Amino acid sequence: MVDYLQLMADLFENFREIVAPDSPEADLLSRLDPSRLPRHIAIIMDGNGRWAEQRGLPRVEGHRAGSESVKAAIEYSARLGIKQLTLYAFSAENWKRPVDEVNTLWTLLRTYLRRELSTLMKHEICFRAIGRLSELQENVRSELVRAEKKTAKNTRMNLVIALNYSGRLELVDACNSILRSGVRTPVTEADLADHLYTAGLPDPDLMIRTSGEQRLSNFLLWQVAYSEIYFCSLLWPDFRGKSLLEAVLDFQKRDRRYGGIRTTYSTSTP
Repeated sequence: MVDYLQLMADLFENFREIVAPDSPEADLLSRLDPSRLPRHIAIIMDGNGRWAEQRGLPRVEGHRAGSESVKAAIEYSARLGIKQLTLYAFSAENWKRPVDEVNTLWTLLRTYLRRELSTLMKHEICFRAIGRLSELQENVRSELVRAEKKTAKNTRMNLVIALNYSGRLELVDACNSILRSGVRTPVTEADLADHLYTAGLPDPDLMIRTSGEQRLSNFLLWQVAYSEIYFCSLLWPDFRGKSLLEAVLDFQKRDRRYGGIRTTYSTSTP
């Protein structure tokens, strides 16, 4: 009991600067079990375009508004003590969108990385990008490399951004990587996992998707085999720290059995 009370005290202390004692966020924090937090949260950030269209704005304004939700998700995850946060920022299929919208997305990404780098350092967050990064423009790749190098020694949380990403292409790339390594024996699950973009990182415990859509959209197909999935009706620009706390609270109500009959909580892989 003493340890639990200390964990709760530490949790509220982490949020003291940004959460008022009588706020809805404080109420949600009081209902969380700090000993049963997901290690890894992955988010499909959907609904920017619809958010803008509902307001009679260009779609790119939805992406700009969505950057504030990104900031909130990162800060709340770090303060909660989540060890890894993975955000689906740009899929390999998103190249089909209008050129102006695509170019704006990359401009926003570069601007965000430059503007928020100090925040990543403040919260000791290590940044990493995954996907077919070699296909991105040089000015984008250079910003990614700069952020990765600058934050490489941070250990509080891993922030992973999926760019030019496809779950199916990730599996194809992993298989080709295994073939290039000269493997001659039957390939195991561990072999494949070691050649994914996410090699060395834990699988998501919780997958969140906003906008009311209920599909994975080719995101982390291998990694989410045993993830709990939380579908949120909010469009991404309306998603804030309170929304993340609600998702984590829902996660803690789940019974994770990994195909068995065990009823005790666990965030370990099967």
